[in-house]
Amino acid sequence: MNRRQFIALVGGAAAAWPLAARAQQPAMPVIGYLSAGSPGPVAPLMAVLRQSLAEAGFVEGRNVAIEYRWAEGQYDRLPTFAAELVRRQVAVIVASSNPSGLVAKAATATIPIVFHVSSDPVRLGLVASLNRPGGNMTGVNSFVAELGAKQLGLLRELLPTAARIGLLVNPINANVEGVMKDATVAAATIGIQIDIVQASDSREIEAAFATLVRNRADALVIGNDTFFYNRRVQLATLAIRHTIPVVAGVRDFAEAGGLMSYGTSLTEAFRQLGVYTGRILNGANPADLPVVQSTKFELVINLSTARALGIEVPPMLLARTDEVSE
Repeated sequence: MNRRQFIALVGGAAAAWPLAARAQQPAMPVIGYLSAGSPGPVAPLMAVLRQSLAEAGFVEGRNVAIEYRWAEGQYDRLPTFAAELVRRQVAVIVASSNPSGLVAKAATATIPIVFHVSSDPVRLGLVASLNRPGGNMTGVNSFVAELGAKQLGLLRELLPTAARIGLLVNPINANVEGVMKDATVAAATIGIQIDIVQASDSREIEAAFATLVRNRADALVIGNDTFFYNRRVQLATLAIRHTIPVVAGVRDFAEAGGLMSYGTSLTEAFRQLGVYTGRILNGANPADLPVVQSTKFELVINLSTARALGIEVPPMLLARTDEVSE
């Protein structure tokens, strides 16, 4: 073998070494993130999710990839996005919101799914039971949809003379019938009339407030929905403009200028999403992971909004408040 042949042989082998090394390395797992919402409004929550994943040993861009699919409030886009993630053969799907969870379930019975929903996942048909989910799904239930009666009670405590309260719902939400039924029963129990208004886009939100003003509603409960969460600034602005006290299920509404919120901690829910996603990537079976039931409930009152609406918060209610927002 002459010198030129030797150099060519060594050079070819050296070039092959990185290829062989790469071939021996396991492929980076991919998380498919399926959301009915938009990335901007949930950026702080996504930071919590990534931090929780990192604590489980998975850092985005280093040893795990995340493919995001954002429906931006257009729920009819979710089936296409879910199908894309299934074709991509992601290692796990994180489905945030009731619609995302239902669409993910319909898209695959084999890829593990970790959901975050606002109402009973058994009632939604996502899992067989809370303690033993079975199948390929588990996740977190924030209970927000079941808190309507409590929110109505808080409004009555804040506004003792309120007799007519609006309920804003998204008609394309899979849980809308249950939310309306529960709110109607709760309202009848405490002697309040419920006016149901619906909206699934920004213009319909404007029209819903016009209806509430025309009907002289004393206050408004905002039904839990990802679209409403994304539009919380618009909702808070319209509520102040039309002098309508508003209560919602997550603190972000009060922080955006709404009067009051009562519900579970979204921060804790997204932390748990990261925990379960990390456990599944490490080999856990979702069928064996009990659905996490949120237990931390928060009452937040925006005193600046209360003053703008001419409302004096009763001292006993203020004493029970977890946080006073200004």
